[in-house]
Amino acid sequence: MDSTNNFISTPYSHFIENGVFEYSSPSNIALVKYWGKKENQIPANPSISFTLNTCKTITKLAFAKKNNDGSFSFDLLFEGKPKEEFKPKIQKFFERIEIYLPFLKDYHFTIDTQNTFPHSSGIASSASGMAALAMNFMSIEKMLNPEMSPEYFYEKASFLARLGSGSACRSIKGSLVVWGNHKNIAGSSDLFGVEFPYKIHATFKNYQDTILLVDKGEKQVSSTVGHDLMHGHHYAKNRFEQAHQNIDALITVFEKGDLNSFINIVESEALTLHAMMMTSFPYFILMKPNTLEIINAIWKFRNETKIPVCFTLDAGANVHVLYPENTKSAVLEFIKNKLVGFCQNGQYICDEIGNGSQQIKTK
Repeated sequence: MDSTNNFISTPYSHFIENGVFEYSSPSNIALVKYWGKKENQIPANPSISFTLNTCKTITKLAFAKKNNDGSFSFDLLFEGKPKEEFKPKIQKFFERIEIYLPFLKDYHFTIDTQNTFPHSSGIASSASGMAALAMNFMSIEKMLNPEMSPEYFYEKASFLARLGSGSACRSIKGSLVVWGNHKNIAGSSDLFGVEFPYKIHATFKNYQDTILLVDKGEKQVSSTVGHDLMHGHHYAKNRFEQAHQNIDALITVFEKGDLNSFINIVESEALTLHAMMMTSFPYFILMKPNTLEIINAIWKFRNETKIPVCFTLDAGANVHVLYPENTKSAVLEFIKNKLVGFCQNGQYICDEIGNGSQQIKTK
């Protein structure tokens, strides 16, 4: 049985004065959506996501021993410059994870972070940002406790990242990650993400994701507010059951390379997420007119060409266009000719499946 007690540290066997670590952690895009949560960042339903490759956060963490005066001490730099407005979220993260990382008040930290995608591009960076920070912290703990196993390292990193941003737990390891307890996914947990444990057909290797930036403005509804709207939602119970059923179906889809079923599940999940927001109270429409133009254009193109391209959405207006690598040239041609005009300033980002967080060797 999962227990948070597994992640409470044993007494450290080593001592460190100072040091520096650096990690890159990617964004991820959910295929089966996580929407609705319980206390302590526990998901109301399981989710499964593609880990991305190009859209990532790079975070360097320097640390130096200080007197433990009972307070957290850190500086936060974004792209090399102080970013005071990010500090409250990091402070809250420190407070949530201190019980699991007792060294946090022993050091002063300098967190220097940057994204490979444009700031305020409408791509959420909380998942990649919190995952990168969690990986850095676990590297410190690994130095304090060198006997730590690699399995525990990644599991705890995912567990900590979740406490910063739920979906961050899916940005630690693996190209296809499941978060949330599901009866047919071996090892699945509400506390951390796990690599999808079953066969994945070659069709889904190197899968492509081109992100169309329809609206780069601030999110209309914060994720926290959005998740809270699922409490007492008329359709919540059926939605949570649907997520379980869709993950069940995807086990077979990934094994057989069944693109038609993959498309049906992924697009339905995207629209269901938005339907939940449109039928909550208060209610919101997060799509923009150009989001609908893109969706209709994708459906028309797929119907005419039989190329298995589909879309998914996060809780916003931007569109993720998903397609197998062997259709890349045709789909990119379609995007340039038909879809770029619906993007803000013609902006889009080409990405693909990646492999999770990576350490960057500091010089």
